[in-house]
Amino acid sequence: MASMLKTSVITSCSLTSSKRVINAAIHLPKLPNISLPPTKIQTSRKQLLDHQQLILENNNNKNNTQILHDQQQENSTNSKAIVQLYAVLEAVSDRVEMHQNIGEQRNNWNNLLLNSINMITLAATTMSGVAAVTSGEGAPLLALKLSSALLFSAATGLLLIMNKIQPSQLTEEQRNATRFFKHLQSEIQTIIDIGNPTEEDVKGAMEKVLALDKAYPLPLLGVMLEKFPAMYEPAVWWPSKKGKTQSKKMGKMNNGWSKDLEMEMREVVEVIKRKDAEDYDRLGNIALKINKSLAIAGPLLTGIAAIGSSFIGNGSSLAAFVPLLAGSLAAAVNTFEHGGQVGMVFEMYRTSGGFFKLLETSIESTLGEKDLEKRENGELFEMKMALKLGRSISNLRELASKSASYRMEGGVEIDEFASKIF
Repeated sequence: MASMLKTSVITSCSLTSSKRVINAAIHLPKLPNISLPPTKIQTSRKQLLDHQQLILENNNNKNNTQILHDQQQENSTNSKAIVQLYAVLEAVSDRVEMHQNIGEQRNNWNNLLLNSINMITLAATTMSGVAAVTSGEGAPLLALKLSSALLFSAATGLLLIMNKIQPSQLTEEQRNATRFFKHLQSEIQTIIDIGNPTEEDVKGAMEKVLALDKAYPLPLLGVMLEKFPAMYEPAVWWPSKKGKTQSKKMGKMNNGWSKDLEMEMREVVEVIKRKDAEDYDRLGNIALKINKSLAIAGPLLTGIAAIGSSFIGNGSSLAAFVPLLAGSLAAAVNTFEHGGQVGMVFEMYRTSGGFFKLLETSIESTLGEKDLEKRENGELFEMKMALKLGRSISNLRELASKSASYRMEGGVEIDEFASKIF
């Protein structure tokens, strides 16, 4: 009994002791709540972020302001260029109408002078014939002789003036000037319609206008083109332009250009020089020689007829024969020269030769520009050349291939001109 009581006491004590240990482990003392202030690192980081954000905002504002300023400046430049192009366009339109009107006037000159001189020459020839069959040396014979001599002299003077100015050639000049100014007019209008013109476009348009004014002047005194030059030379109505030929190694071709296209354009130039330009040079020289001969023969024949008519009635049959023959030949020569418009034919050859010269210059100046981005697009340039020569693109490439084969391998020269229009 005693032992059981002792055991119960020990167990109770041990339980009590264990309970205390557990209570001590569970019920810890509460620590006070401590509020930590922001550290200096956090403050610096926040300030740095705010500063960077402020800098970015300022940079964005500056960039936006600069972009707006550049856009305004570009719009102002474009507006100024458009206004200037419209001013040039008005001047070109005025020149088109001017050359049309003067061309019609000079064509009328050619017809009126031709008919008048032929009528005067034939009238004088008739009077010479009547005087030759008139008997005696009275007043009727003297009147016929004087009238015939005066009419032949008047025809000589008019022929000298007409052959000097060559109205048919003047008319052809005005036709060509009208055509080229119309082409320039459409070119300027296209630049305006596409938009974004530059100062270079304005400068180029003005240079073309001045070049056309120089090539086809309107006045007859002082600046009139030489109608009887020493040699045939193609007409030039475009401003001189030299391409850049600095040595520069090109990498990969771009902007529509390739090595094959460059070789094709060079071969086209060779064909133009070897066939078209040479042929028109030959024809132009022939037309020039014929025009010179006729311009000298007409006044010479009327002058001989005027002198010969004064010797009619002196008992010599030769004196009556000379004015009749010379007057008839003079009328025929005048009709062939101005009725056939030999001067116009010569001017036509000059213009055609100038057309081929322009193609040569255009291709050579384009290929001379080593910066491919500054060139006209290669595919567009090839299409323009094909259209100007009256060919398709495939036909133009075939022509260049034939020319290259002939130059490299020899053999029979191609009997084909570059142009199928002229």
